[in-house]
Amino acid sequence: MYSYIKGTLAELLDDAIVVENHGIGYRILVSGQVLDVLPSIGEEIKVYTYTYVREDQLALFGFLTRDDLTVFQLLIGVSGIGPKGALAVLSAMSADDLRFAVLGDDAKAIERVPGIGKKTAQRLLIELKDKFSLEETFEHASQMQIPNAETTGKNDLRSEAIMALTALGYGAQEATKAVRSVPAEQQTDVETILKEALKQMAFI
Repeated sequence: MYSYIKGTLAELLDDAIVVENHGIGYRILVSGQVLDVLPSIGEEIKVYTYTYVREDQLALFGFLTRDDLTVFQLLIGVSGIGPKGALAVLSAMSADDLRFAVLGDDAKAIERVPGIGKKTAQRLLIELKDKFSLEETFEHASQMQIPNAETTGKNDLRSEAIMALTALGYGAQEATKAVRSVPAEQQTDVETILKEALKQMAFI
């Protein structure tokens, strides 16, 4: 239905985000790993989407790269794994971690995903074995290590602010959510981010 949605990050929810595009807010379910690397509220974001349609449900699942979307589609093609199960896998491990686990027959790594038992992990290994190649996996992993110059600066400021909040006794998840909620125009320095994040803490 939608290939991707590009717009403003309007809200951060526990398991989803809201992206506003031309006055419409799209609620998009995302993995925990996506929540960890999101830009701040008010910044532009591009989310690749998968539309899940059933008689009693219509939902959008979102990913920051086409590769993650592709891996998600492979996962839901495995017998016994639905969209939420696939999202749980991609919350617990990256697409590349999953590739290495499958290619290395590492069922234990997959069993660590909440909700994935031994039998499901073995089935996943069998059904995805011929979907990945070792050469492509190494190539993709090396490409992902190249930093993005446009976002490195702000990411450093956010990371420092999150570390400062955790040093004050706040939980990592709580601190991360508060910092991500600070509008982009207020992310000028760590002190400003901290002040705004502490204000956000009162509402989290």
